[in-house]
Amino acid sequence: MSATGKDRLLQFYEDVANKGDLDLVEDFCTEDFVDHEEFPGIPRDREGVRQFFTMLRGAFPDLHMTPESVVEEGDRVMARFRMTGTHEGEFLGVPASGRHVEIEGYDEVRLVEGRACEHWGAMDAMALMQQIGAQPSGAPAG
Repeated sequence: MSATGKDRLLQFYEDVANKGDLDLVEDFCTEDFVDHEEFPGIPRDREGVRQFFTMLRGAFPDLHMTPESVVEEGDRVMARFRMTGTHEGEFLGVPASGRHVEIEGYDEVRLVEGRACEHWGAMDAMALMQQIGAQPSGAPAG
């Protein structure tokens, strides 16, 4: 029985994001993969996926992405996830703070023959930067 798109995305979260097995990026993404989620300084291709997770895991070595809702329709699979980790390395010029972070995000992946060929996504970057001390938090409710 072949793996579903949902199975493949869950495998990506577990093996690449959570365990840091970056060699699996080539197995998961097609050679002509395009990432529509822009991240400063990271190419929007398969190598960019590897660079993004190298950077993220360098800053948050205990990174864990937990899919909370996963939906598959046709050639697309979508997931809402929760990302946690401890800021133990430099991230976007912000030195390690030792702070625990917890943010939410969203991924949508289009697959061809079980491999990702496109990705769209968003994560709460403002909350992440606030939690590591790089941005001030909002004013308290009054």
